[in-house]
Order: sequence, then structure tokens, then C-alpha cells
Amino acid sequence: MADETTAAAHVQGGLTDDEKRLNVIRLAFADDPARYETFVQQVRDNVPAGTTVVLRGSAVTGQRWRDGAPFDSDGPGTSDLDLTLVGADVIGLFSLTGFFVPGIHSRPLSDDDPDIAPSLVPLRAQLMAMVGRPVNIQASRDVVIAFRGDLLDQPYLTLCEKPDTLTLLDRPDAT
Repeated sequence: MADETTAAAHVQGGLTDDEKRLNVIRLAFADDPARYETFVQQVRDNVPAGTTVVLRGSAVTGQRWRDGAPFDSDGPGTSDLDLTLVGADVIGLFSLTGFFVPGIHSRPLSDDDPDIAPSLVPLRAQLMAMVGRPVNIQASRDVVIAFRGDLLDQPYLTLCEKPDTLTLLDRPDAT
């Protein structure tokens, strides 16, 4: 398919989408694509419709941005997974005090900030139990992800995308 070729050819930070996905499966899911798919489905089932979900950080690149240390360099299960939920609805799940830039880019829901998005705490707990490591969840607008990925060349892996806008012919109630 043309879409698969395009996805394989898209490069951020020197990594294609296929290389990013393979890194994530190898590093965070013990080379088990089924565990990865189960994780993605769990996320998809628990975020608002119309949400794009991306994974950023050392699970994607294989090394920490701050110091270049390899993923899990402090021992198995020590590196976290950095999920970013992208869309207007997920922005509303974070408290006013839970933002770096209010209404645009949240701080991560993490052990350091467990109360900034109470409705996402159960999902975070489920995901951490699945992967045996910390999972941090933040929310951003499309513009933040585009800026970081396209302009700053910071790699991210899209786990699920919000559906394109439906045309009138696609709507089930269209006559």
C-alpha cells in the first residue's frame, strides 16, 4: 500500500516510523508485537474519541535525550513510557494546575503529579501493570506535536490516530 510505503519513509531524528515501532517493541515490550498491540488497544479503548496518541522518548529512540544513556540503563523496567494524548477533549481531562502552557500542553500525569488528571489514573495504572514500568501521560494540542516532531525533529511514534473528518457520504445517518 502507498500509505505503508509513506509511513516507512517518514523520518524524524534519523528514524523511520518502522524503526521507531521496532525500537518500542524491542525495548518496552520484550520483542513481543502482541504485547505492543494489546497496549495500543488498551489505550485506544480508554481515550476520548478523536484522540491521537503518540509515544515519545527513549522507548522510541533507544536512548535518553538528556544524557544519551541507553533505555533501561538503570536496570530492567526503570525507563518510563511517555504517552502524549493529542486533541481538544483530552486537554479538558487535566486540571488547570496541570499545565506547562494552559490549554495547550500539560505536565505529565506521573508519580510526581498524580492528581492533575484523575480520570486518567486508572488507565495509567492498567498500562503500568501491563508493561512493568512507569507510564507518564500528558496532553497536547496538534501544534505542539507538530512543532516538536516536524520542526525540532524529535521522534515520536503514533500509536493511534484520530479519524479523519467524515464526509457527508461516510455518515451513517446521511440519506
